[in-house]
Amino acid sequence: MADNHRSRTITAGLARTPNRAMLRAVGFADADFDKPIVGIANGYSTITPCNSGLDVLARRAETALKVAGAMPQVFGTITISDGISMGTEGMKCSLVSREVIADSIETVCLGQSLDGVLALGGCDKNMPGAMIAIARLNIPAIFVYGGTIKPGHWKGQDLTIVSAFEAVGQHAAGTLSAEDLLGIERHACPGSGSCGGMYTANTMSSAFEALGMSLQASSTMAAEDSETADSSAASAQALMSAIRAGRRPRDIITRASIENAVAVIMAVGGSTNAVLHFLAIADAAGVKWELDDFERVRRKVPVICDLKPSGHYVATDLHRAGGIPQVMKMLLENKLLDGNCMTISGQTIAETLAHIPAAPRPGQEVIRTFAAPLYAQGHLAILRGNLASEGCVAKITGLANPVITGPARVFDSEEEALAAILADRIRAGDVLVIRYEGPKGGPGMREMLAPTAAIIGKGLGKSVGLITDGRFSGGTWGMVVGHVAPEAAVGGTIALVEEGDAITIDAHRLLIQLEVAEPEIARRRAAWSPPLPRYTRGVLAKYARQVGSASLGAITDAP
Repeated sequence: MADNHRSRTITAGLARTPNRAMLRAVGFADADFDKPIVGIANGYSTITPCNSGLDVLARRAETALKVAGAMPQVFGTITISDGISMGTEGMKCSLVSREVIADSIETVCLGQSLDGVLALGGCDKNMPGAMIAIARLNIPAIFVYGGTIKPGHWKGQDLTIVSAFEAVGQHAAGTLSAEDLLGIERHACPGSGSCGGMYTANTMSSAFEALGMSLQASSTMAAEDSETADSSAASAQALMSAIRAGRRPRDIITRASIENAVAVIMAVGGSTNAVLHFLAIADAAGVKWELDDFERVRRKVPVICDLKPSGHYVATDLHRAGGIPQVMKMLLENKLLDGNCMTISGQTIAETLAHIPAAPRPGQEVIRTFAAPLYAQGHLAILRGNLASEGCVAKITGLANPVITGPARVFDSEEEALAAILADRIRAGDVLVIRYEGPKGGPGMREMLAPTAAIIGKGLGKSVGLITDGRFSGGTWGMVVGHVAPEAAVGGTIALVEEGDAITIDAHRLLIQLEVAEPEIARRRAAWSPPLPRYTRGVLAKYARQVGSASLGAITDAP
């Protein structure tokens, strides 16, 4: 099959004279019409530091594709900065942007008959949005990560963006001076790159490397280091090899490779958002992968990386310690990784890891040995009970005993909850309930980093529980449970909780329970009526009408 078999639709034959005329205006010459046309889906913008360095990578990829014999065409796609929109109404657009990104990449590649696509992204939803499109399209493709930000520094302390969120709670609690609050604000984000801990962006980049859809060692590079641009060029070359070999995403994205990715997510202590995103990616790829599969993997994979938010180090430290290849080699050696899975390079996982040492380098503390893991099992537990019959996700890192039973403190929005935390109306032993923030109810399933960081800043991280039908930032830690399904807006039990009700969160028993008699729950359910939609027109209204349950990945194109 010709390398340009898709793009020949618009370049070959007498009837395509007008099409070629337009392509000549953007740089095509006679010989170029026989070359594969490769899209570069460029998420560059100055909306966020996560994406502000992507244009350099796009130019390197463009040059490398031309040298390799392709005709690259660059097109833009959007981004929303989770960190900047956090705690505001704008955060409702974050998860929505995943769908817009996926739809936009799919639309261009289909509409322009592209032979392949190289997707460049930085901020959280760029990655799953791109991979959903890649899986739907099933044309040769590769994902290139824009790279992580380097840590900031203030008074001898390494900083990330979460330091600034937690500083708000510390200042409100009287434990941080105004000078230090401003110092942290000014120094937390020193340049380009995605948020520096094992938050959602670095979690997804790491998982895509493990999935086989990004090049080895590319997922933890710093955005401002030259090796990141070199990796973009190498990714372009790998994509051209995949086009010539007819190697497509669904050859790579399989049930076994998704399990590899989830094993890495557990090993590095990654974000709860990865659960939502891999459910959606699996659906787009036609792979059977369910919520309970995460729990199955969690039980057998230890957390071996000491990374923020609950640990000590950031992604650049992990990179220096051997990065994701080192983590993957350790998982492979312990029979927790399928080495036969194919990668975008054409090699199997085992072949790409052949030169990696079996044990982490002595003298570093970022990657633990299997004999001395941070936690014996993974940190993302799937809980069920009468509060979440479809399931929910608990993040249990940083806790010696992830169990609490306490009185419910009920809030119908994130803003109400944050105001109560900052006003010292939350006490040790309370269980906060933040509802009507789910995929339909928000709409958009906002992340609750502002309230969870305020709880940490107030010194309540190990003594207060929080459950929500919304999401959590990758920077969140503590006794937190998100993605509660069914959500409040569709009549899930979380909508029926009343102030003072006893709620149990028990990660040992994988239980989340409203301790109210079933007849009383039934009485409340009969009296409940759904709220009016918060939006009736525009993107959020369309999203609310189309989106499905978080337990299925909050996808918008279910049949």
